[in-house]
Amino acid sequence: MKSETSTIPEEIIERSFAGRISRDDALLLAGSSPLEVLGLADRLRSTSSGNDVSYIINRNINFTDHCSGSCRFCAFKDSTGYIMSLDQILEKVEKAVQAGSSEVCIQGGLMENIDLGFYTEMLETIRSSFPSIHIHAFSPMEIYHAASLSGMSIKQTLLTLKKSGLNTMPGTAAEILSDRVRKTVCPEKITTKEWIDIITTAHNTGIRTTSTMMYGHVETIEERIDHIMTIRDIQDRTGGFTEFVPLPFMPYNNSLGEEMMRSGRYMVTGTDDLMIHALARIILHRHLNNIQASWVKLGKKAAQFALHCGANDLGGTLMEERISKSAGAKSGEYMSAEEFEWMIRSAGRTPVRRNTLYERI
Repeated sequence: MKSETSTIPEEIIERSFAGRISRDDALLLAGSSPLEVLGLADRLRSTSSGNDVSYIINRNINFTDHCSGSCRFCAFKDSTGYIMSLDQILEKVEKAVQAGSSEVCIQGGLMENIDLGFYTEMLETIRSSFPSIHIHAFSPMEIYHAASLSGMSIKQTLLTLKKSGLNTMPGTAAEILSDRVRKTVCPEKITTKEWIDIITTAHNTGIRTTSTMMYGHVETIEERIDHIMTIRDIQDRTGGFTEFVPLPFMPYNNSLGEEMMRSGRYMVTGTDDLMIHALARIILHRHLNNIQASWVKLGKKAAQFALHCGANDLGGTLMEERISKSAGAKSGEYMSAEEFEWMIRSAGRTPVRRNTLYERI
């Protein structure tokens, strides 16, 4: 399996293909030649996904930018001071269905006067009007917030949301799963343990989730690798993750980014972006099959190149995307199915339209 010019030890390559990479192995790879690591990740991607690259027709709905949180990386909070009515949300869902969406992804800020009843009414209203749409909604932080305001356990809250029509959850609010980092970038947010507990409880109640990592701010490479290892451990216990999505930190219009730029640091480099996707593929091989390249965060060209560095999915059409845009993302809010297919074919891959659970459509 090892080429004659490879500097990656043969035993690490063997453990990569077997799905048994250790933390020390991952740290060694992180310091290895990027081209070799990217090439190894691409071979593993081919083993697990073949030539297929998937995408989904979906719509994002960010129902409010009001938020009581204090996350230092957020550029979205109170940018215009809006909250959508149920009629406005339904109108967006209707347009998504008319455009062929199989999913709506719904998230919003945290409001002190919004308890579980707000979320269940939203779900039940959507479900009664559009029974076939897949509702992918509410981050672990939103779940914690709703449970706290309603005086209910996390399990009770999740079961109530599921009964009201929730299908799956985004695994956002993870940032970096290190309490050292979280105390700096989001001190009032749920802890690492709380995020893990909410996610595993969701999985155990039949609610599958995505998994994410926001990197490129104050974390170390060791903390990035530990984060991905934690995702692998959860997946081994629950099997509830559908995908892993590395998300580069966007440093504009937020206090954390301003502090970084004053010290001469800006965004992570393109090499760093590709290496993170490659390391995720290598660490998660045989544990979690789908590595998504976020075209909104990376840009379309870098996301396309990530398909040669371990990624096998490009995410969704979105139709609108407010959170990344407010923090400086330049890639737009919508990409058509036709452009997805063109990008994928241009990368030498076969486009596959999927649903939220990675079933072919």
